[in-house]
Amino acid sequence: MVLVAVFGVALLVAVLLSGLAARSVLSTSFLFLLGGALVGDGFLGLVHITAGSEIVGVTADLALFVVLFTDGMHVSFPALRGAWWNPALALGLGMPLAFAGMAVVTHLLVGLDWTTSFLVGAVLAPTDPVFASAIVGRREVPARLRQLLNVESGVNDGLALPVVLLLIAAAGPTSGTAEESLSTIALELVGGLALGVALPVVVAWLVRFRLLGAEPKLQPLLPLAVGVILYATCHLTHANPYLAAFSAGAVLASVSPDSKHAFEPLGEAFAELSKFAALLVFGSLLTPSLFGDLPLGGYVAVVLAIVLIRPASLLLSLAGSRFSRREKLTAAWFGPKGFASVVYGLLVLESGIPQGHQAYTLIAVCIAVSIVAHSSTDVPIARMFDVEDLVGIPDDEHGKDPSAMASAALSDTERPDGDNLRNGVPHPVAAVRGEETDNAST
Repeated sequence: MVLVAVFGVALLVAVLLSGLAARSVLSTSFLFLLGGALVGDGFLGLVHITAGSEIVGVTADLALFVVLFTDGMHVSFPALRGAWWNPALALGLGMPLAFAGMAVVTHLLVGLDWTTSFLVGAVLAPTDPVFASAIVGRREVPARLRQLLNVESGVNDGLALPVVLLLIAAAGPTSGTAEESLSTIALELVGGLALGVALPVVVAWLVRFRLLGAEPKLQPLLPLAVGVILYATCHLTHANPYLAAFSAGAVLASVSPDSKHAFEPLGEAFAELSKFAALLVFGSLLTPSLFGDLPLGGYVAVVLAIVLIRPASLLLSLAGSRFSRREKLTAAWFGPKGFASVVYGLLVLESGIPQGHQAYTLIAVCIAVSIVAHSSTDVPIARMFDVEDLVGIPDDEHGKDPSAMASAALSDTERPDGDNLRNGVPHPVAAVRGEETDNAST
């Protein structure tokens, strides 16, 4: 209950300071990370959580499922057909380069074996725009840059997952429940993908029956029902729930766009809450002893991962693109070690592989430093693009014409050009807020 109370207080503080955080170096994500660290064993000792605690596994598992489900919904196939080349370069070339670069640095500086080093590289490869929200959430930032970061971060979680699981098995021997053969892992991945594709298709087919269909106020619960059924089914059948969640979100957004748009505000709220809860729990694991366990070479590897490996890999992948120099540098810097990395790091620790603890220590410190570095620099860098109005939080609420605001909301929610994109699809809140200033001045 202490942890629940801390979460409530942190959530209240984050909401009250969100307007300030959106215009400064203050980060709501950092608030939850700091709150968890303060009440954990490393400082006040109000809660006693270890990496093996049940709450860690449950929170991480559920949170990653929710995040991947909503991320999958943000993968707009029509939008990708029109602008797929740059995200493809970042995912097909930039991500493997970062993966390999981190593996080499880990092996040389930390001394882990090659398999575990590549595992660290795979865990730290996914990125997450939640730690760079001022970049992906501002409509004045070039749309192609926002789309690149959104699509890259939305897809790379799912791409990294099979590699992480296979490398954990290869780095064995593993302990207890983590001990699985490569064939078993492959079967679980295929099962998750099959369930993630089949269930949304069946639900969309049922909705088309004349006697069936959801009334408007209950329509947002349709994707929620799909997610709950999918989560339970995956755990009952041992299919991989993360790949199922991502594929189900993408398929559902494609076969039932109305349900997707109705669910989006609710889904965003669920995703944010789950991320905050996981960050709070993760923060409680960040003790002084954990930072003390990382050797000097590990800290050098962390710095190189953030300031060299990610920037260099993405700059190389975008060398032939039409991005301006400023856009390339911004995209290269904003490669925060994503929320999925938190969960994948816990999977490494719980697997019991020989060098799992050393790998997790490096991963945890790298994620913590990345959260602080990227979430505190997104606003200053976004302002280089002459940003004045924040999507969702206008600088000045005075003098707005209600009719103009309503017109802006209608035009943006129906507009297909993707000007107010969040992870590749129109975002209702961004659409309403992002146009308010322009329409009011008109």
